[in-house]
Amino acid sequence: MSSDSSNFSPLGIIALKSCKELGEQIDAHIRSIRKDPDNTSYLIPIQDVRFSNGEGKVKILDSVRGKDIYILCDISNYSCTYNMYGFENHMGPDEHFRDIKRVISAIGGKAERVTVIMPLLYSSRQHKRKGRESLDCAMALQELEHLGITTLLTFDAHDPTIQNAIPLVSFENVFPTYTVLKCFLADHKNTPIDKENFIVMSPDTGAMDRAIYFANMLSLDVGMFYKRRDFSTIVNGKNPIIEHKYIGRDVEGKNIIIIDDMIASGESVFDIVDELKKRNAAEISVATTFAFFTEGIEKFNKYYEEGKISKVYSTNLSYLPEKVRTAPWFREVDMSKFVGKLVSTLNYNHSISPLLDARARIQKLLNQSK
Repeated sequence: MSSDSSNFSPLGIIALKSCKELGEQIDAHIRSIRKDPDNTSYLIPIQDVRFSNGEGKVKILDSVRGKDIYILCDISNYSCTYNMYGFENHMGPDEHFRDIKRVISAIGGKAERVTVIMPLLYSSRQHKRKGRESLDCAMALQELEHLGITTLLTFDAHDPTIQNAIPLVSFENVFPTYTVLKCFLADHKNTPIDKENFIVMSPDTGAMDRAIYFANMLSLDVGMFYKRRDFSTIVNGKNPIIEHKYIGRDVEGKNIIIIDDMIASGESVFDIVDELKKRNAAEISVATTFAFFTEGIEKFNKYYEEGKISKVYSTNLSYLPEKVRTAPWFREVDMSKFVGKLVSTLNYNHSISPLLDARARIQKLLNQSK
């Protein structure tokens, strides 16, 4: 593949500080894939400046002219801080998204093309309007389109139909299914993955497509919980759940893997785990693309110690503090090699369809595990 590289624009990766570690890992994997003789890094250094009143700017410290630029940003990384009016301020999604626009502005149209890799799509849970409320995700995408990006690459978008807001931009919604399953199968070498032992569980109707995909890949049955919500009340930005109703086969004595796109506070997971344990389910694992633990991990520790939760599988596409990475119940799914393959393939203008359609690779993985 490297022999074709002269036909395409030079690769450049700009990793904002929210994605610094992941960007370095992706860069290392691309250099390993391409086996470049000089082994030169593709990372382009930048300077992220913050003023004491909270304003900021981005300065690019190397040439981007004629390059194929990939901007990496984790809008969920709350560990990024700066001093504002004498106190430490943690960056939120709005500030991270603003930094993406700053980088595009600093590029100033000199790059051959610009791709934004935003693993967690900005404001993805505010993807549709109900009544008089903002339409944040669509407006943000249109801002990026107006700034001239050619491709937006995201993972497990809350609602992939949001791409209709930017019909002239290539919108790639990628799923980490293969890599998550690889980790899951490695941890269950001694347990047959079949209908007698496992059931795939969807925590709500919205995650049903993901659960069905997992179940079909593993040839397992699927169950679902239906959330009854109180739509007359809003608590912490959402309608509280009144009741979980289960739809599916008997779970007694069965191992369960709960599939979802993200864990926020984890309360929905705890409610479902309690309901499953009432029905005498055996081992319960959770697999998700993003894990935020907005209310901390103390309750996860408690559920693990009580034997209610066995493992939580989640990717490193969003920020994971050290206490999460080292927790005995947590399994980090490293996506850097896969993202490196995506970037390298896109840079050469080759189709990424074989990478996005993981069915053949998953089947090969299952055959190997058997």
